[in-house]
Amino acid sequence: MYRILLVFILFSSFLTFGYSQTTMPKKYVAPDTRILFVFDASQSMMGMWESDRKINIARKVLISMIDSLQTMENVQMALRVYGHQSPVPPQDCNDTRLEVPFAKGNASRIRQELRYINPKGTTPIAYSLQMAGKDFPQECIDCRNIIILITDGIEACDGDPCEVSRELQKLGIVLKPFVIGIGIDEGFKDTFDCIGHYYNASNEEKFKEVMEVVISQALNSTTAQVNLLDKNGHPTETNVNMTFFDHFSGKVIYNYVHTMNYRGVPDTLVLDHLITYDIRINTIPPVYIDSAVVYVGKHTVLAADCPQGTLLLKVDGGAQYRGMPFIVRKHKQAETLHVQEINKEENYIVGKYDIEIPVLPRILLENVEINQSTTTTVTIPRPGILNLIKPAPGYGSIYIRKDKNQEDFVCNIDNSVRNETIILQPGIYRIVFRAINAKQTLFTVNKTLEIKSGGAEVLQLY
Repeated sequence: MYRILLVFILFSSFLTFGYSQTTMPKKYVAPDTRILFVFDASQSMMGMWESDRKINIARKVLISMIDSLQTMENVQMALRVYGHQSPVPPQDCNDTRLEVPFAKGNASRIRQELRYINPKGTTPIAYSLQMAGKDFPQECIDCRNIIILITDGIEACDGDPCEVSRELQKLGIVLKPFVIGIGIDEGFKDTFDCIGHYYNASNEEKFKEVMEVVISQALNSTTAQVNLLDKNGHPTETNVNMTFFDHFSGKVIYNYVHTMNYRGVPDTLVLDHLITYDIRINTIPPVYIDSAVVYVGKHTVLAADCPQGTLLLKVDGGAQYRGMPFIVRKHKQAETLHVQEINKEENYIVGKYDIEIPVLPRILLENVEINQSTTTTVTIPRPGILNLIKPAPGYGSIYIRKDKNQEDFVCNIDNSVRNETIILQPGIYRIVFRAINAKQTLFTVNKTLEIKSGGAEVLQLY
């Protein structure tokens, strides 16, 4: 008795544990963020700016920010500097170097490098960004790669920083960079806007605020929901996979199965607000949301028209063809949209479709209409069985009678066997046959018979 009770308790505990494991809410885990600071150490950074030289103010604020970032487990940092190796004149447009590569616990190295930087050269922003694309180690596929450019001037060489930035984003190497201008004339705003998210620090105090804002923007996520709208414009459609792509690179960022939460509304997603998304709703056929933007600190609602109905193809009065695939196309289009199985339901966007069923003879159904939230059931006749008895293997074909003057080809007879079983749709058929060893055409056999639904016929080809 005690042994039975113990087994029952263990079994109950197992069920409870298994249930809790599958129903426990999954906590959102932020991906690792890698921040590359691209720091301007050109000659102009020696200029005075309010209380001190620009270089001293910039490194003081950046060191303070690095102190706060070094305690975050999911953040890695690196430092690239330009304009600090070669004095001007002459102008060295290759003057850029990764001084501190990405590594855990490298904050002290970054601080050390910043303290001893001596501005002296030019401003090769484009080339520095181009080299920055190689600074992110490739082993972390899911990391968020972010560049924060701190500069007091515009491009001084022949490069195009905007084009380089677009290429880095297009290749999926980095997210849209942040650019912090130190005392830059407002007239240059358009010059930097095309590079990335531009913030102009007009004074020393503003520079500290901007740096905090940029770091917050770089690390924060935001929330959104996707409303899949039915024919009436209500967000009732659900249980569909959604793929989120980076608009610039085409890289897959997220894959979610759309869900209604416990309140019966589309569930909340946590998204990276630095990415512009192209979203593919994987209905049949798919529906797209292009260039979707979400905003930090604001819950964004995205919507797509996805009215769906259900298609079911079954056999009248029997289980024949169960699991057989058939082809679904958009009405009057040649491209295969989907391959569905007989006796299995599938959802489609409402509209008209053409169906091709590879039975004998082939069935083509055109203009099959799928309506909102209803099941369109298509029934095909139960087939019959034709047993062919041959005097010997031979050549021949089967035709179905359409009317008194027309017969359509159905299939060829297997010339490698004597007896053959063929499953056919109901109808009147002509069988034409000649044995392989009969060397005159007058030995061709022509026979006609009717195949009935659910029936079986034996035909001797003598």
